[in-house]
Amino acid sequence: MVQMTRIPIPLTKGKDTVTLSRKDWDAVIEALEDADDLRAVDAFRARQARGQDEGVPAAIARKLLAGDNPLRVYRQWRGLTATALAETAGVAQSYLSAIETGAKPGSAAALKRIAAALGVDMEDLIAE
Repeated sequence: MVQMTRIPIPLTKGKDTVTLSRKDWDAVIEALEDADDLRAVDAFRARQARGQDEGVPAAIARKLLAGDNPLRVYRQWRGLTATALAETAGVAQSYLSAIETGAKPGSAAALKRIAAALGVDMEDLIAE
């Protein structure tokens, strides 16, 4: 993290423009990005404290990034069998399996119920 220890001194100033050295410009941009990152972390911690966001463990994130089926990843993370999830979500187990294997995309209504049963956002279940 870069801390701005001083306000950069412009090389030139015009009515509508200010010229900074590349080093000063890069420092300003990095400080702004760091501030954005800190705000995002603070917002996440606040959501966690309110019980609105539990975060995703690194192992789960790696599976999702590797392209594993998100429905299966979240189901296994929650420790549910396909039968238990189907029952909780009110969908047929065969339909849930077809969504999990990619044979069917799943209707919006079904994905909404499955997401609620898993405690995730519906968008989290859509493979990219």
